[in-house]
Amino acid sequence: MIATDTILDFFLQTRKHTEDICIPLETEDYVVQPVVDVSPPKWHLGHTTWFFEEFILKKYVPGYKLFNDDFSFVFNSYYETVGKRVIRSDRGNLSRPGVSQVYEYRKYVTKNLEHFITEKELSDEIHNLIEIGIHHEKQHQELLITDIKFILGNNPLLPEYSSDFKENPIENFQREWIHIPEGVYEIGHNDNTFCYDNELGRHKVFLHDFEISNKLVTNKEYIDFIEAGGYQAFYLWHAEAWDWVNQKNIKAPLYWHKIEEEWYQYTLSGLKKVILDAPVTHISYYEAFAFSQWKGLRLPTEFEWEASQAYFKWGSRWEWTESAYSPYPGYEKADGALGEYNGKFMVNQKVLRGGSVATSNHHTRHTYRNFFHPYLQWQFTGLRLAK
Repeated sequence: MIATDTILDFFLQTRKHTEDICIPLETEDYVVQPVVDVSPPKWHLGHTTWFFEEFILKKYVPGYKLFNDDFSFVFNSYYETVGKRVIRSDRGNLSRPGVSQVYEYRKYVTKNLEHFITEKELSDEIHNLIEIGIHHEKQHQELLITDIKFILGNNPLLPEYSSDFKENPIENFQREWIHIPEGVYEIGHNDNTFCYDNELGRHKVFLHDFEISNKLVTNKEYIDFIEAGGYQAFYLWHAEAWDWVNQKNIKAPLYWHKIEEEWYQYTLSGLKKVILDAPVTHISYYEAFAFSQWKGLRLPTEFEWEASQAYFKWGSRWEWTESAYSPYPGYEKADGALGEYNGKFMVNQKVLRGGSVATSNHHTRHTYRNFFHPYLQWQFTGLRLAK
C-alpha cells in the first residue's frame, strides 16, 4: 500500500498533469464532441473530479457540501447505481457549466480531498478508493489526449496541438521471431501493487509452441498491404468487418490522407508525411486481423502476449490480441457502483495489451487488460504478429 504522504503527492501530481494536458487548448476546443465515442475535454475534467467527490468526499466527509447539486447528473458517466446522467452522445451539448466553472470545481474538490488525506487517518478501504480514483484519472488522461486528437484531426484546418508530443517512436532494430516453448504459464496480477479487478484471478494456461515478433508492424508494411489491395480483398476480412469497410468507406488507418500520391498522417504536431519506419497506429481490430491474414500470420492471444512480453519492448502502441474480453477464473465484481467499472463490459470487445505513447506514467503493467470494440480506431492501437 502507498504511504499517506506518497499517495497525496501522487494525487496532486495526477490532478496537475490532467490540467497540463489541456494547456494548449483554446476555450472552444473544450466543448466539441464529433462522435459518440469521443468526449469533450471539459467533460473529462469534470468527470474525473466527480469521481473523487462522489465516491470519497460525499461518503466519508461529514457535512461535505457539494460544489454544485447538478454536477452528478452532468459528470456521471455510466454508473447506473449512482443515478441519472447526461447520455453519452449529448456531452457535447453542455455549453454550461462553462470551462472556468469546471476548473473551479476541480480546485474545490482537489483542495477538499487534500485536506481529507492530510487530516484523517485513512482506512484501507478509503486508501484503495483514492488509489482507484488516481488511476481512473490517469485512464482519462489518455482518453483526453486521444479525444483531443480526434477533435483537432476532424477540424478542416488540421491544427497543431503541440510540437512536443512525440507519437511515432521508431523501433530501430531488426525483426526477429521469439520462440516460446509449449508449456503451462501463469497469467494475471500477482503482487501487492495496484491493479484493476479484471487482472485478478491469477491462473494457469497451457500454450502450444509459438513465435512472436519482437517488432510492431510498421507504416511501410501497412502501406504494402494497402497497395496490394488489402481493403478490396474480402477474403481477408470477417463478414462484419467487410460490412464496416464498405459502409464506412475505410481505405487506410484513421488520420491518413493521400496527397499527390504520398501518404500523410494527422499527428498532434499537425499534418506530417507518414514515417515509414514508425509502428502503424489508429487501426481497428478488423484491420489488424485482415493484415495478419494477408501476411499468412496471426495476432497473438492475450495469454501468449503476457507469457512472452519480457522478451520484447512494448508501450508505444496498444496491441490488439485475438482474445475476447472475458473474466478470469474466480473473477468477482466489487459491491456497489465500483462493480460497474469493468465487469459489465465483458462482451463484444477485444483485449489490447501494452500501453501507448498517450498512456500516463506509472499506469500500465504487463498484466493490464485494455479493451475496445473491434471497429474502434481512435486510440493509439497497433499490432504485433505471431505464428
